[in-house]
Amino acid sequence: MAEPGPGPGGARDEEPCKEGAAPAPKKRRLAGGERYVPPPRKLSTGVSFGAEHFAETSYYFEGGLRKVRPYYFDFRTYCKGRWVGRSLLHVFGTEFRAQSLDFYRAAARAGRLRLNEEPVRDLHIVLKNNDFLRNTVHRHEPPVTAQPLRILAEDEEVVVVDKPSSLPVHPCGRFRHNTVIFILGKEHGLTELHTLHRLDRMTSGVLMFAKTAAVSKRIDEQVRERQLEKEYVCRVVGEFPEHEVVCEEPILVVSYKVGVCRVDAKGKPCKTIFQRLSYNGKSSVVKCLPHTGRMHQIRVHLQYLGHPIVNDPIYNMEAWGPHRGKGGKIGKTDEELLKALVEEHCSKQSLEILGISEEDLNSGGDNKDCGHSGVFTKSAEADPINGNSCPTEDAKDPERDEEDPERNDVAACPPKSDTNLETLEKDKELSPCGNQDEQTGQKGWEEKDPLCVECRMSRRDPSPKELVMFLHALRYKGAGFEYCSSMPEWAMDDWEE
Repeated sequence: MAEPGPGPGGARDEEPCKEGAAPAPKKRRLAGGERYVPPPRKLSTGVSFGAEHFAETSYYFEGGLRKVRPYYFDFRTYCKGRWVGRSLLHVFGTEFRAQSLDFYRAAARAGRLRLNEEPVRDLHIVLKNNDFLRNTVHRHEPPVTAQPLRILAEDEEVVVVDKPSSLPVHPCGRFRHNTVIFILGKEHGLTELHTLHRLDRMTSGVLMFAKTAAVSKRIDEQVRERQLEKEYVCRVVGEFPEHEVVCEEPILVVSYKVGVCRVDAKGKPCKTIFQRLSYNGKSSVVKCLPHTGRMHQIRVHLQYLGHPIVNDPIYNMEAWGPHRGKGGKIGKTDEELLKALVEEHCSKQSLEILGISEEDLNSGGDNKDCGHSGVFTKSAEADPINGNSCPTEDAKDPERDEEDPERNDVAACPPKSDTNLETLEKDKELSPCGNQDEQTGQKGWEEKDPLCVECRMSRRDPSPKELVMFLHALRYKGAGFEYCSSMPEWAMDDWEE
């Protein structure tokens, strides 16, 4: 489908730009009432990350996972209109509360904060219209499965890949190098690609990119005319009916940030056709034909029918009640449901699988009663200081593509630290973390970043099995093209649970 704008549910895509360049300023109202109009920008021919971006860090493989070595990265933003006339200290203290003020003071002393390309020495400095702020952070990306990204087809018009589960399509949230776009660029030399549709981070299967704007426009028109046929396959709980099942229940978004939906009369109209392919006595393999493209449409409809996907980390959880959402019976308010989902994953130490982190639970919300205010608030702003992103409404594609990762994958701010950051040396070098042998991936010596809390933490890696959900985009067909992938192992008749 057409590439949506900044996706609700999580994280905005990162904008590719030249190294060291500031983002283009937005239209702003000047003091005299005149409106500042920036010069026209040359539109990108595609998602044009380049060699300088790919060189930021490297991959290594460990325990069935693809990992990214930690690296330094600049987040850049122009002064928001509401920041004008306020001090940096006030902005940090009121809007970016994921970190203490001591952290920001230490970051300034270490030269990590720059205002109009000058080091910030005094956080009491008052911000002016069009001030440009740059923050250097130490990034730690979550691992993804080590399963290779296979190219199914390539010609002068398109590139078609078989996307592994757990891999986001675009840089978003905490993911940058562990994304389809970066792996295609770094390992296959494929750049300036146009996204034609998306798959959720946990969904595997056929994913198409156009090589030119003309091809992108042509296929986009097919999408809008509902001429694109999509076929998914999944493994669900229990014995699915043998006959064809049509579900047309409307779907409502409960939370963009967590990425949760449910059937509700106030939701948007949907239609999915299901056909059972096999049953092994415990679970069924089901073919899914979505006729609309709502967020999590297949997963929500299967849950409503009483046959959620076997390992769905959202819609097959105890938090939905004894019926696990069958028939829309939940018995909880939306807020109670979200809280129960988060607490269930907290108990399993699997918040990363859900797409959020412990730091997200308390970053920037006002709802104190639920105890997880950061997860339940809806914000239209991305955090340029810490690099996390918040949900926005989809500004481009009203028929959202099935399983959009950028609606689910929320970024994680570094957690607050008990370390007294005031005692850090003022002139600490920006030194690499995780210096390892490029060929073997084995750790040699490692130098930690003094401001990075992640460097001092020990997180449990998810197992490759935890990063796979049994939902696969099997076939995409349009006017003049058809692309298929192989059936995943878990969909085979002889697969055992």
